[in-house]
Amino acid sequence: MTITMMSLLTLQILFGALDNILHHEITERLPSKPSARKELALHSAREAIYGCLFLIFAWIEPHGIFAAAVLLLLTAEIVVTISDFLEEDRSRVLPPFERLLHTILALFYGGFLLAVVPWLFDLSLTPNAIKMQDHGLFSWFLSVSSLGVFAFAVRNFIAVRTLAKHPIEAFEHPPSGRTVLVTGATGFIGSALVRKLLQRGDRVIAVSRNTRQARILLGDEVHHISALRELPSETRIDAVVNLAGAPIIGLPWTATRRRAIWTSRVDTTNALVEWLSNLECKPSVLVSGSAIGYYGEGLDEQLTENSPIGAGFAAELCAAWEADAIAAKAVGIRVVCLRIGLVLDNQGGALPMMALPTRLGLGASFGNGRQWMSWITRSDLLRLIISCVDSDRWHGVVNAVAPEPVRHHDFQQAMARVLNRPLLFSVPAWVLNRVMGEMSSIFLFSQRVLPHEAQRQGFAFDVHFATDALDQLLKPQAVAQNFIKRPLQNSAAMEETEATAPSFSGVRDDDHNSRRPLVALRSQSAGGARGKAA
Repeated sequence: MTITMMSLLTLQILFGALDNILHHEITERLPSKPSARKELALHSAREAIYGCLFLIFAWIEPHGIFAAAVLLLLTAEIVVTISDFLEEDRSRVLPPFERLLHTILALFYGGFLLAVVPWLFDLSLTPNAIKMQDHGLFSWFLSVSSLGVFAFAVRNFIAVRTLAKHPIEAFEHPPSGRTVLVTGATGFIGSALVRKLLQRGDRVIAVSRNTRQARILLGDEVHHISALRELPSETRIDAVVNLAGAPIIGLPWTATRRRAIWTSRVDTTNALVEWLSNLECKPSVLVSGSAIGYYGEGLDEQLTENSPIGAGFAAELCAAWEADAIAAKAVGIRVVCLRIGLVLDNQGGALPMMALPTRLGLGASFGNGRQWMSWITRSDLLRLIISCVDSDRWHGVVNAVAPEPVRHHDFQQAMARVLNRPLLFSVPAWVLNRVMGEMSSIFLFSQRVLPHEAQRQGFAFDVHFATDALDQLLKPQAVAQNFIKRPLQNSAAMEETEATAPSFSGVRDDDHNSRRPLVALRSQSAGGARGKAA
């Protein structure tokens, strides 16, 4: 191969890696989306082909039938890539930068094919042979790239198999008579909430910018709209759950990113409340998302719903977000603002991306590792949201976090233990500050947040300890610890939702005499965040 061919292939690999990590992994989080199964299958096939081609081009000059086989591999890759483009266009709307990257990749790959196909064709006319060759650094770069794409091929294949176990369900429960409007319905939390609401017989109206993708993800049982104005003012809505918002973790918080994050939360909530105020029949409750970023840097202080606002962009964002939601009280709507911590689940969110470096043996603690992390499992968060919808006991600000915060280093150690990997590295705070800017506060600020209001209301968390959550979410099912078969709370404790809430197929969330904890519960005095010295 010539230097020109090698250079074009190197550029193709670098831009392809950027597209894969930025869009497929960080922005879209395809491995966690059941609607992306076909796209992931195509990615897995293409990456396996790439792995073979990169190794061949790194060390081998094929002749005769071997060169013809490489041409067939290239042809198969082109067919898979075209199929992938068609599937992407069918299942999701690509952001402008991803489309730009695809155009650049097509140009580089087109140039590479124009150079390599005639070369391989000429070699296919020669006697059969495999000649070893060394292109120096190019050969080693292609070898490392081959290992990388093979790893992604395996991971995507596993994701396809895993997502097959979580198909879009068809719900046949008797209608409850309730209608719930959900914004951010295609998100990590929103999509799971919609399925929960459908399970109990609610009619769901999903607001999403891309109704085509929402229909693929959520199914036709949901009424899909792209804008609130599509609903007439006489529409009867019993409850609204506002989860809209652009991802806050991703690219650094530049002025453009801050504007997008602010607009998608504050401006969207303001428009929602204004629309609700014009409805002929107002909903009884608005449950609106917020975040524990409200508290800023808390050091070792125990933070409750009454703690003061912190400093920084995240705190200002949450305060404005909540203020716009609380404005709905003026028109007689009960408002609950959930200050949500780090949401843990193995089907999406932050946990899979946090676990990936640890799985590869590259896990690290951030800063000094002593900062507190406040978290909640997605299943507990969903039950909390539904409880806030159903019961008029809930109002105002509620910390949506588990009762036991954990220090960052302890969390990383627990993850490494569950995954049977070492924890060898530490990333200094100044490195994160330099690379991420103010976004590094998400990882470095200490926020020891307690769910005071949720516990006052008698809400029973299924998972109290981060180590239990990681055991449940990251360990293979075959070695998951045995469940304890006893009620989560005694009969004297307050119910999470009103006793009149409907129950279907034994999955009732408000009846704790029939529910069982998902993981073994420990004594609250066994050394949790509030039971050990800071």
